[in-house]
Amino acid sequence: MNDHDWLKAPLAELCERADTIRNDGFGNLVTYSRKVFVPLTMLCRDVCHYCTFAQTPRHLAAAFLPPEQVMDIALRGKAAGCKEVLFTLGDKPELRYKAARDALDELGYATTLEYVAAMAERVVEETGLLPHLNPGVLSADDYRRLRPFAPSMGLMLESAAARLCEQGQPHHGSPDKVPEVRLNSIAEAGRAGVPLTTGLLVGIGETRAERIESLQALHAIHAQYGHIQELIIQNFVPKAATKMHAAPAPDFDELRWTIAVARLMFGQQMSIQVPPNLNAGRLRELVAAGVNDWGGVSPITPDHVNPEAPWPHLEELAAETKAAGKHLIERLTIYPAYIHDAERWLDPGLRPRVLKWTDADGLARDDHWAAGQAQGEKPQPPSQACRSQKQSLLQKAREGLGFSEAETVALFRARGDEFDEIW
Repeated sequence: MNDHDWLKAPLAELCERADTIRNDGFGNLVTYSRKVFVPLTMLCRDVCHYCTFAQTPRHLAAAFLPPEQVMDIALRGKAAGCKEVLFTLGDKPELRYKAARDALDELGYATTLEYVAAMAERVVEETGLLPHLNPGVLSADDYRRLRPFAPSMGLMLESAAARLCEQGQPHHGSPDKVPEVRLNSIAEAGRAGVPLTTGLLVGIGETRAERIESLQALHAIHAQYGHIQELIIQNFVPKAATKMHAAPAPDFDELRWTIAVARLMFGQQMSIQVPPNLNAGRLRELVAAGVNDWGGVSPITPDHVNPEAPWPHLEELAAETKAAGKHLIERLTIYPAYIHDAERWLDPGLRPRVLKWTDADGLARDDHWAAGQAQGEKPQPPSQACRSQKQSLLQKAREGLGFSEAETVALFRARGDEFDEIW
């Protein structure tokens, strides 16, 4: 099925095919990351017409979150069982605001990225938690500077439609939202060996054909470097006090269509995420369109980018995921495939810190037990085939038949309802 077929095919057909591919890759699992949210600065040189995160200096008590507040958030997160510290900030605010330059000078840093690196390093050294950095458009040198302190980073493409940067469009006046600039930065992450989160923002004026073009641009970069660990397909939500406050939210079918096309294009190994707090009560339909991840969910800090949409309680998220026929399980900020190839994707200093939080499948460990170094083939995410295998093994057990060593290992990898049924 090509892009022309995707534009013509019935949504139900696209979702059915995407759901099958999702199940082949991820079986009965849907993942999330338990995190805390650090809004390091809400100043930004861009002026996206739908954003309430970015503020001007007169609306802020301080240009940057001071170090003691950063560490307080991280320590509270650790106490609450979080493993990820998400740093979100505006793009290079010192290039626009004297207040940002003055604040950085007072803190002892020349640039925002220097401050990001220093705070990420402190978090790693003093808490052992794993930073995920969203500092905006970066160069190759920037990625290399930050890589020792962050297992993963993020840069949303949002859209590859250049016309959205024209006057009257949502990205007009935002130099860092020029598609060529963002795509080049996404590629630089691949050249620097950084596992990256990226994705689309659905409903800001782009067409379906432009969404396909955006996904194709990301697919081409990923085919070259293999570093895109997840795609976020996020629906636009109009916000008060923005230029786009009266713009309509995208129809839910537009979101499902985009998810399904992303799954069909990227296949069974790509993790596809949708924010659950922006789609309360509709998670079952999202899973059926190809979603396998809910992203970072915080038990203690709000979503500072979408403050009007509170995070779901983890018990509620688990229940909604179960209603979709799946089992909710915690992952780290870096995905299993990249952990299993740590020599390529992780800075040497971070490898033992990441492995400390990792179970045998590359997901977040839920206890403190550790074994010796694993030998042999690297574990892969459980698939629909694995699930079918476990069902056949259960039948063997009921019939009193024995298991081979490989079959015994397969049983020990069961999770969720499968685990309860086996044990």
